[in-house]
Order: sequence, then structure tokens, then C-alpha cells
Amino acid sequence: MNMQAHEELKGKIWEIANRLRGPYRPPQYRLVMLPMVVLRRLDCVLEPTKDAVLQQRAVLEAQQMPTAAMDRLLGKAADPNRKHPLYNTSPYTFARLLGDSENIAPNLVSYINGCSPTARSIFERFKFADQIEKLDASNRLFTIVKAMAEIDLHPNRINNLQMGYLFEHLVMRFNEQANEEAGDHFTPREVIRLMANLIYTGEQDVYKPGIYRTIYDPACGTGGMLSESEKLILDQNKRAQLALYGQEYNDESWAICCSDMLIKDEDTANIVLGDTLGDGKTRDGFEGRRFHYLLANPPFGVEWKDQKDSVEREHKTLGFSGRFGAGLPAINDGSLLFLQHMISKMHPFAAGDEDRVGSKIAVVFNGSPLFSGDAGSGPSNIRRWIIENDWLDAIVALPDQLFYNTGIFTYVWLVTNRKPTERRGKVQLIDGTRFFRKMKKSLNNKRNEITEEQIRHLTRVYGNYQDGETAEVPINGDTETRVISRIFDNREFGFLKVTVERPLRMNFEASAERIAKLDYQTAFANLATSKKRKHTAAVEREILEGQGLQDVIREMLTTLEGKGRYIDRAAFGADLTQAAKDAGIKLPAPIKKAIFSALGERDPDAEICRDTNGQPEPDSELRDTENIPLPPGTALPLPMDFGPDKPNDRLVAAFRAEIDAYIAREVLPHVPDAWVDYDKTKVGYEIPINRHFYVYKPPRPLDEIEADISQLEGEIAELLNGLIA
Repeated sequence: MNMQAHEELKGKIWEIANRLRGPYRPPQYRLVMLPMVVLRRLDCVLEPTKDAVLQQRAVLEAQQMPTAAMDRLLGKAADPNRKHPLYNTSPYTFARLLGDSENIAPNLVSYINGCSPTARSIFERFKFADQIEKLDASNRLFTIVKAMAEIDLHPNRINNLQMGYLFEHLVMRFNEQANEEAGDHFTPREVIRLMANLIYTGEQDVYKPGIYRTIYDPACGTGGMLSESEKLILDQNKRAQLALYGQEYNDESWAICCSDMLIKDEDTANIVLGDTLGDGKTRDGFEGRRFHYLLANPPFGVEWKDQKDSVEREHKTLGFSGRFGAGLPAINDGSLLFLQHMISKMHPFAAGDEDRVGSKIAVVFNGSPLFSGDAGSGPSNIRRWIIENDWLDAIVALPDQLFYNTGIFTYVWLVTNRKPTERRGKVQLIDGTRFFRKMKKSLNNKRNEITEEQIRHLTRVYGNYQDGETAEVPINGDTETRVISRIFDNREFGFLKVTVERPLRMNFEASAERIAKLDYQTAFANLATSKKRKHTAAVEREILEGQGLQDVIREMLTTLEGKGRYIDRAAFGADLTQAAKDAGIKLPAPIKKAIFSALGERDPDAEICRDTNGQPEPDSELRDTENIPLPPGTALPLPMDFGPDKPNDRLVAAFRAEIDAYIAREVLPHVPDAWVDYDKTKVGYEIPINRHFYVYKPPRPLDEIEADISQLEGEIAELLNGLIA
């Protein structure tokens, strides 16, 4: 691609956009410029065959040809080699529109209405007719059309790759003007190329002549993932038959993607408009469909409240028969919902079976899906489900400041159900955080870019599949040799979260200070309230009775003051029962509990508090958890019948020996009275990728630090002397 020509093109388009200032604020330029660029590109494609189409239309209308047949025949008149009709039956082109400046608005509407049905639907989604009226009223329409007519966007001059870059630039600039949130970003082309190179590495079948493969993006935006995948494969296998599928919820992005597909003569029906997760009005546009390759950059760090009802309903009613059986992430980030959706679209795999060829996924996330959520939570269970099914192939950590609307670190996950033999049961982690170069000019938050050579290097690292592979990478202005590839067994990302309890120990004392604390106990305070609302006299009587009972209880407790401090709850409880009996009052369980809470204090030297069965009661304040790594040789998958509403007996049985050995070794030497609450044992999974590539740097020797401080003190003293002088 000629970068100089591309920069000139971007400059010209933005110069035209700035002519909208006045009737439009900069964030609104997109309403005009995006459909106008698409319309001009279509005009460049259709202008050479305009007369042939008009002649054919006259003949077909004279023959009273049915609409469906007319659509196909007019498409052939415009281009006999196309499979999907693209034509315009109006008498206008951009050049001809300029010949009648007084009627340019109705003529432009007529021009759009003359487009073939698919092209016309694109402009309906742009809602461009509304803007034509506004442009005409503000005397801007003729100026914009004239300026656009001077730009040649024919595919012979501006190929689809360059057009994709142009749309990305425009969308980025418009997003920047509108201050869009970080989740509403699109993927820089070099990140897409890296993902495409990674997903097709080792995929020998896709390069066989005549092979048929489907490629799907559930959050396709303007179609970058699909276009780059198609280009990479066709550059090496021109005879491959590829079908591109996508879904997008934003009208403008969908329209841009469809226009690109239309010009490339691909089926725009494969690009569905709607919410992939389901928002009650739209839903998964490819229910029951499966695909060979799936790529996506779903919105991350974005709430999924609008999809909550649909997603939760599917999770509860369909379980693993639906898309979200493994669990639900936190409401503030729906990334893992998209990954589960993509996994549900994978072809089943069986070696040697042409009907069960399996699938491969590349998806880019922020850091949250790596470690968010505690053991047994939705995110942890989703990771567990993926890893224990041996679908997670590799994760590549990318540099920060790659995206236009966010500067955070991102990660490419490669997921597949057809791992080659050497990769089975393992996950490769690749540290690509140092694979970038600084841009000469930043674009909003994008200050770094990945070069073509770095893309090839990271792709080789993935293909080499070597544990401990190193590379020379820049570190703080220097170059160091760092490990950039690590390979782990699946079970190394799993752990048992074990709850360790310690006994409750309390002392009790009926002192005036502690008796006063009773007033802050809800059950005791409620004695002097009334549930009666309508009868004032009854309310007052009930409150007085309650206050009287409170006074009796306080008086009863003072009889225990002389017995001093109890260090055994059982002894205090016995004396309390006897004192209440002597006072002629009955203490309900809530009141008795309130007395224990008010008069009791934790005391490590007190006797253990026990339940009615004589078992130690746990102290919630001393409760702790231990994360025990899954031991070597752990057979995956583990029993998954656990959770808040399911027993975990099989899980505990599988690891009881390991748990007990760990507690005896790591816990009991420090707290001999501790025990494990096995019913609370859970399995967790997290992927601490940064920890595995961390390189410890020892601090400088103290004498060097002291020397630097002394030098700085001397310099400061000299500066102060200069000021005094």
C-alpha cells in the first residue's frame, strides 16, 4: 500500500468533513462522511456501466420482467462476473448530480433509491436521507458532493485493504471527537494481522486448493477481522473457497462492513445486524450454525446489563445445551460471554473424520478474563471449563497503548478443540509486551504499533512451541535477553480453595459497660417497639411493656456482676438461665443471642465455644482460606458437580489426602487448633501470565544509594548557598 497516497487521501476526506462545521459539531461529522464515502465508492464502481444498466432496465420493463429476475439481470448488466447484484437504475452519477445544483437534494435521494436492494438497505441503516435534508437546508450539500466527486475511490485505485484503513481512520477520528468509552473501540490492523497469522499457523487444510472454510466474527464492527483473514488465506491459496460471516449491533459499523462485502461480491446476508448475546429484541443471528475459524475483539470492560435478562434466562434454562452453561461473568465485563458464545459455534472434532473437523478461535481481551473472580465464581468456572476441556491453546500478551481509545495491556487467546498431539494437555504463554515500536505521531491513546517483522517473530514463537524460548527485547533503553515462551500443564492453572476455621473463644462479663451495649442489639431494642399502627393507645401500651421487660432483663443481668469474668461460655450460659429463672422471666432465643453478643468479647485465652453437639464453633473473624495448587498427576476434568446448590463430596474425596497433608505441613504448626471446613472447598482457575515472565531485579547496594543521597544533598546545599548569596 502506498502510504504517502493513503495519507493524502485521509487528509482530503478530513478536509471535506471540516466543511460541515457549523450545522454539525465535529462528533456529528460521521453522520455525513461515513455514508458519503461509501456512496462515492459505489459510484466509482458503477459509473462505467451506468448506461448499460439503464438500457437493460428499459428493455426489461418493456418485457414486464418480474422483480426478482430483473434484479439478477440488471446485476449482470452492471458486471456479468458478479454473483451478488450491484447496480444503480437512476440516471445520476456524482458527476451528473452536479449539473443540476438547484435540485441536488431530491436527485441525490433518487440516486440512492435507484441502488440495488442490498445497497439501498445499507443507506437506510446510515439514515442518510435525514442528513441530505439537513445538508441542503444549510447550503452544504452541493459543496460536499462536489468535493467528494473529485476523489477517486475505485477499487482499482483504492483496494479493499486501503479502504479498510481509511474507514478505521475515520471511525477513530470520529470516536475521538465524540469521546467514546474505551469499550467502544475497534482493532488496529496490525493486531488483526497478528491474530490472523496466529490462528492459521499450523492449519494445513486451509491452504489446500479448493478447500471450503467458514470464518466468523460475532462482533465484526467494520469487518476488519474477516477481511484480513480472507486476504491472508487467499494470498497463499487463491483457490480457497471462503465464506465470511459476522454480526454487529451498531448500525453504522454494520453498514460499512456490508458495503465492503458488497463491493468484494460477497454475500451481505451473512452479516447480521443485532446483538449477538441477545437483548430481548435481537439475538444470535446464527443459531445452530458452526464455523471453522472464529475471530473477535468483543467489547471489554463494558457492562452487559441490556443483555442480562436474555443471558441469565439462557444460562438457567439451557445450561450446557445453550451458550452460557459454564457460568456468567461480573455484570461490568461481558468478554467471557462472547468467548462462550464462540465456543458454542465450534465444529465437533474427531481425528480422521471429515465431518468432525473442529474449529479454532482467536479473541482479544483485556486482563480481566485472566484472573477475575474468586474460586467457584462465574469467571473462574468459565476458565476451568475451557482449560479442563483442553481447549485453551495459547495466550499472547500484547504491548500497552496499541488501541486508539484505551492504553491498557491486551491479550490474544487462542482456543481450539483440535490441538495437535504435542500441545494436548498444555497451554503456551507468550510474552509479546516488548514487541512494539513507538509511533512517530500518536493517535489518541495509540502510541505503539507492532511491526510486520514483530508479527512474524511472534507467529514463529507460537509455531516453534518451545518452553523457555528467548529473544532480545528492549528494556528501559537497553537490550536484554528474556524468556518469551513458557509451556504449562493445564492443571498448573488450577487450585483448591480450602476454608480453614479456628474455634470461637469468648469471655463474658455482666459489667455495667457491657450491659449498656444491649441497647445496640436489634432484638433487644425491638422489645420497646410496636407493630400496631392504627391504635395509638395500644402502641403506647406495647412500648411501655417492652421497656419494662428491658429494665427487668438489665436488672437480672446485674445479679451476675459479682461473679466476675467468665472464660467459659457454657458456664455463663448456665448462670444466665438460672438468673432468668430466679427473676421469673423467659428469654427467647433472639434475646439470649443478643445478651451473648453484648456481654461477650473475643478472648484467645478463653475456653472454646461449642455447639449443642459438642463441636467447636468457628470464629468468622479468624476464618482464612488457603489456595492449594492442584498436585502433579491430577486427572482432568475434575468432578464439576459443586457450587452453592450442589454437594462437593466427590471433589473432596479426590483431594482429601492432599488437603490434609498441606494443612498439616503449612497451617497446623502455626495454629494447632485449626481445622478444614471441607464443605466449602472449591476449585479455582486463574492465568497469572505476568507473574510467569516476571524478572526479579535486586535493589542497589545501600552504600550506592547512600552515596547518591549525599551527592544530592551537596548539590542542594550549593543551590541554597547561591540563593543566600
